[in-house]
Amino acid sequence: MTEVVQKKNAVCNTCTRRLVDIAYERSPWFRLVREPLKLTMRTWVRLDGMDPGEYEVRSPGCYNCMRFYKTVLKEQSGFFRLLNTMVNPVFDVILERIVSKEEVKKAKAHACAATAGEALPYDGDKYIRDSRWEKT
Repeated sequence: MTEVVQKKNAVCNTCTRRLVDIAYERSPWFRLVREPLKLTMRTWVRLDGMDPGEYEVRSPGCYNCMRFYKTVLKEQSGFFRLLNTMVNPVFDVILERIVSKEEVKKAKAHACAATAGEALPYDGDKYIRDSRWEKT
C-alpha cells in the first residue's frame, strides 16, 4: 500500500516572480542582482539535500518559484535565516524602486489568490493574464 504524504503549504504574501518579470523588463541590470541570489539558493538546496517539492503548488505559474526554495532554506538553515535578514531588505528596496506601488498591490492580490488556490485576479493587466498564471 502506498502512503499518501501530505504536502506543506508555502505562504506567499507577494508574488515576487511577477514583480521580477516587470523589473527585468524595465531594468535589465536587475538580473545582475537577482540571478546570483537565485543560483545560490538553488545550489544550496541541492547540496544540502533539501526538498522544495514538499510544498503544495496551487497555481501553474508557481511551479519552480523561488518561494519554495527560500521557504525550505528558512525552515532548515539558521545561517540562511541570518543571511536573509541582511540581504532581503536590500533586495526589496531595489525592487520597489523599479516597480510601482500599484504593481506591488496587484502582486499581493495575486499571491493571496494563488496561495489559496483560487482563480487569479484579472483587471486587464498583462502580467496577470500571462498564460503561466492561468488555471488549467
